[in-house]
Amino acid sequence: MSSMGVMNDPHDLLRLFLEDSGVDISALCSHSQPVMEKLHNWLENQIEQKKVEPNSGLDKAITYMLGHWERLTLFLRKAGAPLDNNVTERTLKMAILHRRNSLSYKTDRGAQVGDLFRSLIHTCRLGGFNPFDYLSALVRNAENFDHFIGQK
Repeated sequence: MSSMGVMNDPHDLLRLFLEDSGVDISALCSHSQPVMEKLHNWLENQIEQKKVEPNSGLDKAITYMLGHWERLTLFLRKAGAPLDNNVTERTLKMAILHRRNSLSYKTDRGAQVGDLFRSLIHTCRLGGFNPFDYLSALVRNAENFDHFIGQK
C-alpha cells in the first residue's frame, strides 16, 4: 500500500479482504497443500503411465511444471511469498519500452537525460508514488537543493 493509502498491489487487496473476512491465511495453505499434492501425483502419473504423447505440448508443459515444482509451491512453505512475478515482468517491460524509445534520442546528452528521467519515474512507480507529483515537487523545491549540488 502506498503512503497515501492507495492500493497499488493486488496482494494488498487480497490481504485486506482476508483480514476483513476473518480468514486465517495459514488455513488457506493447509487447504491448498492436499490439492497441490493431488495435482503433483496426477502430473507424475500422466508421465509414468505414458498417458501423454511424448514430446507433445502437454508433455512439455507437465515436464516443465514438475521441474519447477519447488518454486511453484513456495507459497505453501513461506508466508508472504507472491503467487506471481508481475513486479519483475513490469520492471522488464519498462526496460524494454525505454530501449525502444531511446532509439529516437539525437545526442548522447539527450540519452543521459532520458535515462535519468526514466529511472526517476520507474523508481517512483515502484515506491507507489505519483511520478508527476514527485517531479513537480522537485522543481518547486529546487532552490532548497543548491547546497547539495553545489553552486556554479
